[in-house]
Amino acid sequence: MSADLGPLVVARSSGSEPIRANGETVGRLADFWSWACSDLANNTMRGILAEYLVATALGAATGTRTEWDTADIRTPEKWRIEVKSTAYLQSWAQSRPSTVKFKIAPASGWDARTGATSAEVLRRSDVYVFCLLHHQDKQTLDPLDLDQWTFYVLPTRVLDERCQVQKTISLSSLELLSPLKTDFTGLPKAVSACAEDT
Repeated sequence: MSADLGPLVVARSSGSEPIRANGETVGRLADFWSWACSDLANNTMRGILAEYLVATALGAATGTRTEWDTADIRTPEKWRIEVKSTAYLQSWAQSRPSTVKFKIAPASGWDARTGATSAEVLRRSDVYVFCLLHHQDKQTLDPLDLDQWTFYVLPTRVLDERCQVQKTISLSSLELLSPLKTDFTGLPKAVSACAEDT
């Protein structure tokens, strides 16, 4: 067994990589992606998409996503960004639109680079970006249409000062904290303003 058990170096894939059995190609990585990731309205995939959208806006979508890191996004400016997403509409049948709320609980931290966990419970980002898929017509819902999203940007210190150990926050309560509300194109300016306010 190799003595090197450091983090796996993950190269960005193209989707054309073969899935093989006995030396024969039985599919492609893109086939798996299509099978596993096409439902962008479910909570898991919507959250990952939201991270990608924010990373793209901030010029931080190179390389690959790191699962369970202490920050969802690390920008070229070394800002640590926490991304939270929610939506009125879900993949499953609904009797009414979902109540909009975001998770904001402080947490212990795990460092993907070292594999070490910190027992200290806190918020480890500089900025929170709350991503609301605000569209409310299920027949025309399209998470890839960025006009269907609204973004709320807030320095983490505001949550620490005003929400302390609070675990979730409603949209109305979030708005009382005076976040910067923006569309996709305004994200870089809003995040920069909040990061510089930390």
